[in-house]
Amino acid sequence: MLRSLEDIVDAARRAKGERVLAVAAAEDASVIEAALSAKRNQIADAILVGDEKRIQQILETMNHSPSEFRIVDSDIGSSAERAVELVRSGRAIFLMKGRIETRDFLKPVVNRGSGLNIGRKMSHLAVLELPNYHKLIGNSDGGMILSPELEDKKQIIINATDAFRAMGYENPKIAVLAATETVNSKVVETVDAANLQEMNRKGEITDCIIVGPLSYDLAMSQEIARLKGVECPHCGDFDVLISPNMSAGNILSKCLTISSGAKMAGIIVGAKAPIVLSSRGSTAEEKYYSIALAALVAAGAEVLS
Repeated sequence: MLRSLEDIVDAARRAKGERVLAVAAAEDASVIEAALSAKRNQIADAILVGDEKRIQQILETMNHSPSEFRIVDSDIGSSAERAVELVRSGRAIFLMKGRIETRDFLKPVVNRGSGLNIGRKMSHLAVLELPNYHKLIGNSDGGMILSPELEDKKQIIINATDAFRAMGYENPKIAVLAATETVNSKVVETVDAANLQEMNRKGEITDCIIVGPLSYDLAMSQEIARLKGVECPHCGDFDVLISPNMSAGNILSKCLTISSGAKMAGIIVGAKAPIVLSSRGSTAEEKYYSIALAALVAAGAEVLS
């Protein structure tokens, strides 16, 4: 059980094998700052793909020598393709988005000929450290699949399960969220949640425990579950929350970080390699923790395979 984002950092540092990150359009100060922190703390080295002169200028401004990193000179238009090629060829084991539009960054990733597309829906996984929860909690999907249908939610759960297993969890506990724990045919997320729980019980979704539908308060508090008469031994101890749609997942993570003092790391899962894709408002610290999360998931996935 991981209790904090620093636990992820420690686990990533101990992971075996070379951990190399390929950054597309790396001419971004906060991205380079995060990469420097990851290198300094022995989490991952980085290959910086982008405008070589601008990258060198940023490093020199930070009082670091450009020789500390491998730099691949590239314009923005081809930086994502070149970064993907580094992963495909095995010279890097995971990716990061720099100063490039998300759609341009992801285009070569989702291309079936890239070697990174494994035929699965890709989803965003946030891992949050909350001030009043006893361990890290995952939240998915708040960044990729706008209005997921049942099969999409199945893929989101499989992606989250694989990531948590790579982080060392044997059988992650997953709560499928809705506004209520009662199944209502007019509220599609409650029906989907019940179906996902049944798929889990029938062995169609494995290596995890799925419970749903559950409201957020029930999922996060055993005491509230007891007061409401809900018998579920996992309430107050879930590892992952599955949001009903992208908007809900995005709002939940931002509420927890901005208004409740949570810290967050976030990656894209469901491809051959984890992908660090932080928002423009993300701090260098969040990007650093996201690099650590991606490094741990990438290393753990190699062990599991």
